[in-house]
Amino acid sequence: MSSHRTSAGADKPAMAPLLLCPYFLPSVPFSRGWGAISHLTDPTAKRGTLCPSGRQRLGANRHLGPLEAESRASPQAAAGRYGLLLFVPAGAAGGERALSQQHRLPCRAGPCLAAGTGGDSQGRGQDARRPARRRPGGRRKGREAVAAIMRALPGLGRLLAARGWGWPPRRCLSAMARYGTEQRGRPNTPDYRLYFKNADGKYISPFHDIPLFAGSKEDKEIPAKRSKTTGNEVLFNMVVEVPRWTNAKMEIATEEPLNPIKQDTKKGKPRYVANIFPHKGYIWNYGALPQTWEDPNHTDNITGCCGDNDPVDVCEIGSKVRSSGEIVQVKVLGVLALLDEGETDWKIIAVGVDDPEAQKIHDIDDVRKHKPGYLEATIDWFRCYKVPDGKPENQFAFNGEFKDKDFAVEIIKSTHEYWKALLHKKTDGGTVKCTNVLVSGSPFCCSEEEARSIVQSMGKIDAVLF
Repeated sequence: MSSHRTSAGADKPAMAPLLLCPYFLPSVPFSRGWGAISHLTDPTAKRGTLCPSGRQRLGANRHLGPLEAESRASPQAAAGRYGLLLFVPAGAAGGERALSQQHRLPCRAGPCLAAGTGGDSQGRGQDARRPARRRPGGRRKGREAVAAIMRALPGLGRLLAARGWGWPPRRCLSAMARYGTEQRGRPNTPDYRLYFKNADGKYISPFHDIPLFAGSKEDKEIPAKRSKTTGNEVLFNMVVEVPRWTNAKMEIATEEPLNPIKQDTKKGKPRYVANIFPHKGYIWNYGALPQTWEDPNHTDNITGCCGDNDPVDVCEIGSKVRSSGEIVQVKVLGVLALLDEGETDWKIIAVGVDDPEAQKIHDIDDVRKHKPGYLEATIDWFRCYKVPDGKPENQFAFNGEFKDKDFAVEIIKSTHEYWKALLHKKTDGGTVKCTNVLVSGSPFCCSEEEARSIVQSMGKIDAVLF
């Protein structure tokens, strides 16, 4: 991105970059540690000088962003990591000040250099050495500029996110645009729950109401008669439970109505997986395939063990770090058969179709080629992750060999059949809750009002995320 300057006698004002934090909403203040950063239009002047908001007028080109080294060194890199770059007319300096005051940005005291001016040896501009003039009506115009930015943010955020610019709090990419989540309780507590809504605003179960096959209708038939394909690859929906590099053991609550995501507990305390050297937390985006079920009443002919009474697990190996509750369309690459305390626990290896690496990875052999060592690290992680809790190492079927895509798809289809039997009360589900809103013909289907009452019984809303 080229720098934006105002030349002498120019008819049009320069466009000033404004970096907004990802959680920037009209009703949500900036978190601690965020402040105003001065990015100068004069390429010869120093960049990244801090401006004490509320004490001096912010100049024409001022950059609001996190007080970190990378944002001071490269606003483009900071924008890609932290949020969106908006451009406002250079004359809207008062608006930036009003924005700073409205959200009470915590800024550190420091010199403020006016845009388009030179600096002395200490980085101070000419305007810093004399009082700045206030333009007539500047405050009013600034507030109008702020209001315009506020009105534009929701639609602009969705547009830029769809084009891959910035990181919104919940990505509106692919299947996620059709679903939202609603948080009850505080994270990292036993009371935390993440409920799901569809595009119509209905509370749904991520276990039962989100279709297994991507591109299929979510409420008319079981199984779906249509599914999306890319070439000869069938795409599946994945519910992300645990983002990569995190340790909280999040999971779909199979024993609760509407099956929200919760944090697993042990002796009443939230569970966290240990760091298995040299890894940090989960080494993939970890989640589950909806509308699948590993039947504990069925002994697998291949592994000789029964199912683990959960949806089929997925390890999404793309380069993106996903969010808990995100719905990702994935293509399956292979599968690993984990034997966890005498139960069959299939681990599907997949990659999100919107991931930059998806175009070159199509099967398990491509993972070995383009991500050498990743599959070996996966084996090591699953073998040892329970050892710090005093449990023995896990074992694998097929001597730890990964099976290919076709084998994995057959496993998914068979567990989908077990799920259908569960939802139609043709098998004993034990403590599994089959409450759903959209599966027609299921005796467990409830009304929209009943689903709402289930969620409301969990207490107040802490956040609504889309």
